[in-house]
Amino acid sequence: MLTDRFNRRINYLRISVTDRCNLKCKYCVDGKFPFMPHSEILSYEEIIRFVRVCSELGIRKIRLTGGEPLLRKGIEFLIKEISSIERIEDVSLTTNGVLLEERIYELKQAGLKRVNISLDTLRRERFKYITGFDEIDKVVNGIEKALEAGLKPVKINTVIMRDINDDEVLEFVSLAKNLEVDVRFIEFMPFGEAGFWDEKRVVTSEFLEKYISEFFELEPDLNSDKGPAVVYKIKGGRGRLGFISPLSSHICSECNRIRLTSEGMIKPCLFSDVEYNLKERLRNGVTDKEITELVIKAVRDKPKDKEEHGQIKKCQRNLRHIGG
Repeated sequence: MLTDRFNRRINYLRISVTDRCNLKCKYCVDGKFPFMPHSEILSYEEIIRFVRVCSELGIRKIRLTGGEPLLRKGIEFLIKEISSIERIEDVSLTTNGVLLEERIYELKQAGLKRVNISLDTLRRERFKYITGFDEIDKVVNGIEKALEAGLKPVKINTVIMRDINDDEVLEFVSLAKNLEVDVRFIEFMPFGEAGFWDEKRVVTSEFLEKYISEFFELEPDLNSDKGPAVVYKIKGGRGRLGFISPLSSHICSECNRIRLTSEGMIKPCLFSDVEYNLKERLRNGVTDKEITELVIKAVRDKPKDKEEHGQIKKCQRNLRHIGG
């Protein structure tokens, strides 16, 4: 069992398989969109080896992210190989949904259990403004196909930003009421070089919960994933709502995860710039025992929380590098 200095059990590994993306969301990139050379990205064999070592230490859940993970060729192979590792209980995927419709059944057959789909607006022109592309129909179709394929729960990740999409909150709640999906409202977070970040755009979970409660009756529900979301059922509805509060509350006390970036850096904390170079060690003949020791060190070095000197520290890397 992996535990850190604060007795948090670490059983969840998020892996970014690529920094490439087919969208240009304003809060992620800032015009420039350079990609890392393919040789700098971890190979599937390197990822599988790392997951196997981590599974022996107590990692049970794997989430594949990006960039956009469905841009990585042969990702079904990676899912199948990870799913076959004896101690791994759950393999999930976070995607922008653009390519999901055409890949969903192959992904499920490979062993994918669940899917999170990022969607910040239900309006075509606004989707194009936020992402840079007119692809909302593909995303909606991807959600429908995921439901048809039985990848439950299908989760929709929505970042609400003041004066950008905060007028759509009730539309997203209605979506969760009418469909068997979990809509998760995530507070706007500061990352990387994107100049779009502005603290004034943050809409807190507390505000959203109070606002939504004026129109819908919410009933507290169990978060079976034991993740950071506070979850509610909607009375008379099919789906659920989740509120993830990385800025306004101390969800760090429940953190159960570490991250592996696409170029092979182990990242103990999403908000920290502290990283450990796994790729360099892998390509210099590291043993499994040495990988084990590196993971234990990274976990032991997890900070208590996201704050530094009373302030939220802005991570200098953007989300497509970290993997969220």
